[in-house]
Amino acid sequence: MVSVRQADFLKDRWVIGALWHEYLTWAMDEIDTRYGIGHAMLDRMGTVDQVVRRNLEDMHEFAPPAGRLLLAESDGEAVGIGCLKAIGETTGEIKRMFVRPEARRTGAGRRILQGLLDGAREFGHHRVLLDSVRFMTAAHALYRSTGFTEIEPYPESEVPPELWKYWFFMQMEL
Repeated sequence: MVSVRQADFLKDRWVIGALWHEYLTWAMDEIDTRYGIGHAMLDRMGTVDQVVRRNLEDMHEFAPPAGRLLLAESDGEAVGIGCLKAIGETTGEIKRMFVRPEARRTGAGRRILQGLLDGAREFGHHRVLLDSVRFMTAAHALYRSTGFTEIEPYPESEVPPELWKYWFFMQMEL
């Protein structure tokens, strides 16, 4: 059985870092294999370790009352992560949603997403945005099944314009 909880930033720091590291390593390898640009992206961003270190320093943006950082667990082990941050008074953005391969198809992703959407509603958001690399088709199916629709790139996204052709941008009105 998969459960989802708000992360404790101090207690769970190592787990958060490990999940982000696993996610970024996997994503950059896939982006490089499929599109030939993953290593070039890392050259601009720094190493995966550097990116994770910066993310850990900035994880306060996912703290309540304006954000959430959720961990999915199964049998006491972290199997997934998802984040929500405010990008305006009435808009939230989902970031770094990831479920370990061995835990996919267990409902972990859906539970994380539902927890993030519940948080967005609690914070008074009327809209939630996200960006996702095109090869993440299972994630896109999950997002669409909960009401997300594809939109044009939004200005707050971290994805640079020259990479937009490799990404989907989505929104859900709450």
